[in-house]
Amino acid sequence: MQTPNEIIEDEETLFEHYRFEVPKGQLLLRIDKFLMNAIPNATRNKIQNEATNGNILVNNAPVKSNYKVKPLDVIQIMLSHPPFENRVDPEDIPLDIVYEDQTLLLINKPPGLVVHPGHGNYTGTLVNALAFHFENLPMNSSERPGLVHRIDKDTSGLLVIAKTENAMTHLAKQFEFKTSEREYVALVWGNVKEDSGTIEGNIARHLKDRMQMAVFDDPEIGKPAVTHYKVLERFGYVTLISCQLETGRTHQIRVHMKHIGHPLFNDARYGGDLILKGTTFTKYKQFVDNCFKVLPRQALHAKTLGFVHPVSNEKMIFDSPIPTDMMECIAKWRNYSHNHLVEEANQ
Repeated sequence: MQTPNEIIEDEETLFEHYRFEVPKGQLLLRIDKFLMNAIPNATRNKIQNEATNGNILVNNAPVKSNYKVKPLDVIQIMLSHPPFENRVDPEDIPLDIVYEDQTLLLINKPPGLVVHPGHGNYTGTLVNALAFHFENLPMNSSERPGLVHRIDKDTSGLLVIAKTENAMTHLAKQFEFKTSEREYVALVWGNVKEDSGTIEGNIARHLKDRMQMAVFDDPEIGKPAVTHYKVLERFGYVTLISCQLETGRTHQIRVHMKHIGHPLFNDARYGGDLILKGTTFTKYKQFVDNCFKVLPRQALHAKTLGFVHPVSNEKMIFDSPIPTDMMECIAKWRNYSHNHLVEEANQ
C-alpha cells in the first residue's frame, strides 16, 4: 500500500487538480462542505466519492469527507488524469485588437468572455482565441500564454498581451511594482458620500463563501489592496464612479466597494443584483428590473490602461469606450434621476 507521499510523487497515476490553503481565520467546517464552496460546479456526492477513493489529502494524508478543516490546512485533490485547464485548444474566436506591434497587443475584451481556461470553462476563452491567432506566445508564471493580467468574465475592457519573453517580464514587473496605470468605470448602489476617497484593506477568500473575496483587518490574512475612487456622476440611488488601482487583487473593486457599503450594480456575486437603494413603488421596481435586463452583469469596465513599452520605453496610454449595455443602463439612471428631481421641484 502506498503512503501519501508516494501517491503525490507518482505522477503516472495521480495529478494534482486543486490545492487550497485554509485561511487563518477559518472556522471548523466539514471538508466536503468546504470544497463545495471552493470548487465551482462541485457536488457533495462527487467530493465524498473522491474522499472514499483516497484522493483528498490534507497535509499529505488522505481524509474522509467528514474531516473538519482547520486554519492553515493544505488541501489537495489528486485525480488519475491531468487537469484539463493545462491543455489549450486553439479556437477561432474574434478579437477586438486595439493596438499591436511585434512585442505586444492590446485587447478590448467584451463582457461574457472568460480570460483563461479553468474549472468549468475549458473552451471559449480569450486564451483559446490567442492560441488560434498567435504562435509561440510566452508563458506567464501560471503557464498561461501571453497573459500579463486578467479581468473577470463579466467585466469588459482593456487587457495587454505579451508576445515575447522580454515583454512578459517587463510588463509583469510594472504590474507588480504598481507603475502601470489602470482606471475602471463602475456604477455602484447608493449615493457615495465623498467626492473621492481611498479604500485600503487586505483581500482574501471569504471564510464561509469560497466564491467570494472579503476584506480583513488582520494584516496576516490576505494580501494588501488599495483602490482610489472618484465620483463622476450622481443619480440619487446609484453613483457612477472612476476607480484607479494600485494593486490587482481578485475582485478588488467589487469587494472594496461592497466593503464600504456600495456594491456594484447588478453584481450577483456580491449582492448587487438586488434593489439595495430606492423606493418601494412598483414602478421603481419595474425600472430597476429593466436596468438589470439592459445590463445583465456587474457594471464594471476597464476603461484606461497605461504602461511603459518594454522595447521603446515610451509611455503608452490606451482608452476604450464604455460598452453599449453599460451606457444604456447609465442613460436610464440619468433620465430617471432627472425626472425624479423635476417631480420633487414641482411638488
